[in-house]
Amino acid sequence: MSTSSDKSGDSPTPPPKNADASTVILLLGIAGDTTWRMFVPVIGGTALGIWGDHSFDSKPWLTVIGLAVGVVVAGLLVRNQLRKDVSK
Repeated sequence: MSTSSDKSGDSPTPPPKNADASTVILLLGIAGDTTWRMFVPVIGGTALGIWGDHSFDSKPWLTVIGLAVGVVVAGLLVRNQLRKDVSK
């Protein structure tokens, strides 16, 4: 019965300190990427619809169509992003 000073099986080794920072940066990058994919098409479609309504005096139809198209485009962009991230 010899006692060994090797305790490598007792506790796992902690991750390096820079792993926490890189995880936070990665998550912030994903959040930022998803945010622009959601808001740019919706705001852009709505803005184009408002401009079209003022130009062609068709209130509120072009705004509603622009908003709907923006939501669909945003959904497609986020879906494609999720598929790409999951396949990694």
